[in-house]
Amino acid sequence: MNVQKIISEMTLEEKAQLCSGSNFWFTQNIDRLGVPAVMMTDGPCGLRKQTMNADHLGMNESVKAISYPTGSCVACSFDRELIRRSGEALGEECQAEDVAVLLGPAVNIKRSPLCGRNFEYFSEDPFLAGEMAAAYIQGVQSKSIGTSLKHFAGNSQELRRMTSDSVIDERTLREIYLPAFETAVKEAKPWTVMCSYNKLNGEFASESHRLLTEILRDEWGFEGAVVSDWGAVNERPAGVAAGLDLEMPGPGELSTKKILKAVESGALSEEAVTLAAQRVLELIYKYLGNRTEGVTFDYEGHHEMARRMAAESMVLLKNQDSVLPISKEKTVAFIGQFAQRPRFQGGGSSHVNSYKVTGAVEAAKGLNITYAPGFSEDGITADETLAVEAEQAAKSADCAVVFIGLPEAWESEGFDRSHLRLPECQEKLVERVAAVQPNTVVVVHCGGAIEMPWLESAKAVLYAYLGGEAVGGATVDVLFGDVNPSGKLAETFPVQLEDNPSYLYYFGEGDRVEYREGVFVGYRYYDKKKQRVLFPFGHGLSYTRFEYSGLTLDRTEMQDTDSLQVSVKVKNIGNVAGKEIVQLYVGDDESTVKRPLRELKGFEKVELAPGEEKAVTFSLGKRAFAYYNTQISDWHVESGEFTIYVGPSSRDLPCCAKVRVESTQPIRKMFSLNSTIGDLMADPRGQQIMGQMMQGAGMGDLSKAGGDIMGAEAMLAMVKDMPLRNIISMGSLFSGQSIDPESIQALIDGMNA
Repeated sequence: MNVQKIISEMTLEEKAQLCSGSNFWFTQNIDRLGVPAVMMTDGPCGLRKQTMNADHLGMNESVKAISYPTGSCVACSFDRELIRRSGEALGEECQAEDVAVLLGPAVNIKRSPLCGRNFEYFSEDPFLAGEMAAAYIQGVQSKSIGTSLKHFAGNSQELRRMTSDSVIDERTLREIYLPAFETAVKEAKPWTVMCSYNKLNGEFASESHRLLTEILRDEWGFEGAVVSDWGAVNERPAGVAAGLDLEMPGPGELSTKKILKAVESGALSEEAVTLAAQRVLELIYKYLGNRTEGVTFDYEGHHEMARRMAAESMVLLKNQDSVLPISKEKTVAFIGQFAQRPRFQGGGSSHVNSYKVTGAVEAAKGLNITYAPGFSEDGITADETLAVEAEQAAKSADCAVVFIGLPEAWESEGFDRSHLRLPECQEKLVERVAAVQPNTVVVVHCGGAIEMPWLESAKAVLYAYLGGEAVGGATVDVLFGDVNPSGKLAETFPVQLEDNPSYLYYFGEGDRVEYREGVFVGYRYYDKKKQRVLFPFGHGLSYTRFEYSGLTLDRTEMQDTDSLQVSVKVKNIGNVAGKEIVQLYVGDDESTVKRPLRELKGFEKVELAPGEEKAVTFSLGKRAFAYYNTQISDWHVESGEFTIYVGPSSRDLPCCAKVRVESTQPIRKMFSLNSTIGDLMADPRGQQIMGQMMQGAGMGDLSKAGGDIMGAEAMLAMVKDMPLRNIISMGSLFSGQSIDPESIQALIDGMNA
């Protein structure tokens, strides 16, 4: 279809109409020119296609679809290929339902474990989130279905999400909150990007020319359409000027009138309206031009895929005395309502009308299982009769598995959590069962991190997250050893909420939310501070053991324009086949700016038979060593030594090696009268000149200048921090001589030349 021809035949009013949807889910049709409407609908962890009574909070029913594991769950797989295949399955379902764009993936960073929408988001780490998002997009779009990368940007809480102002300094924005979007845009080229509700540094994301045009398009090369989150538009003409192409939902009669009035007054150019309309048309015909009629898909096959995804993503947090896997010959008590009716998805716009839901009790048919509900159906209310029944079931079995988790009323889009605890009745149930049954296993169904005051009571903990409609079968697969767990935490679990770096500032004051923790988000903070955590980022156990050895770098010195090849050997030294997620971190040994101790810069999932060893390789470019330098508005590597760490988690890194990186973009420090003597002495030229000048003024032997009043070390420290201007006025205190101002200024001019 010739989009340019259609654009040339459109009136200004028709172009303006095309900049808004026609209703809740569809773009605007232009009947006069034969332009049809196409449908967008919610993801990202399952198709939520509503045919009537549309909403964006998941209240009204949608068509039957497969509910896949949520983002927080599947990210723990660290498996790009698995996520890509799930994207393909979702793409097939969209083709079958005539949906043009699936609204996902969601890549916002988990600034705090309280965020109500964390179950949708991949990680606290931008590198991992970006890699997962790119794989998801590639999978969906391989089926000629568009994706909508969201929520761009700085959307880290649900409280006042439509009006809050995320105040984020430029370095933090570039290093933490933008990279996942950048990676996904550059590597996977999503058809659309969805702007967020919130303001970013005082400006609504929907009206930010810097965000939607300068960064997204000019810097990153995005070529698709920018879509608003549903109801995110503040002033439509300002949005068009900024680069927001499509406002959702519709109808947008008021916005159309505002656009026309703005063009008429000269406040908005017609060219901007034409460009937005053209991008919407390109989106429509990109789908229609690749539409496949009569597509069907295998519901049962996709349900089984959801089961495999959940099993690959679950994280075995604890396994004392190797209580797991459970022998199928043993008698086992399944305890807790979630064993029969699992909590498997989040609330709100991602809520799927599931094809079918399999609980663990149903999936374990044929095994020696007894079941006791343990607590009330709402998951919140204690029931003494049910608790006593659970104790009796646990006593009578060889082991007990207690299924607990957050009720949906405590975790959903639209609001944030107020604490990290489970309902009291569930926490007490774990302790009561463990008191009568020494072999107690806990399965947790949650969208994010929780506190675990009951942890010592449990022999094993399997974190199932929100594992989709087939989570019951996947849980049974892992509990009884048909699947060896291989998930690793994509977020840090703090001991308590108060340990989180954003704790004091998370909800902000009124609409203003200051990201005062800066780049120290998640493990970047905990590891730098040596803070005790419940479970570190990247942690996850297996039914086998892995050994790391032979870390090698292809060079020990390099320029920042070079790439570094890293290789490490991983061996399965246990008795069963398993998969290990090999994680690579990079740390700057000595930096002039405050940086994390180390940061994730590579990961690979490798499958190994017992006794098998494989070499895992990584390639690291400039960005693996760089920080964002706001002085030059670019990524910058400081010359110096860096340490490459490899291992199974951010706090278990048995292999390390060093490489020296030379910067090809040295940043020259400019000096002034307020520069310190220490500043000059850090520069080789300044050290030589300053030494000669101080000798000439009789200040060469500073170790004796303090006499009996202060020691040499204290004197040197004081002089190091002295501004150059003070040499003029205070130099005579040390030597009885003065240094003239012209000499100091000449020194400064020479250093700055």
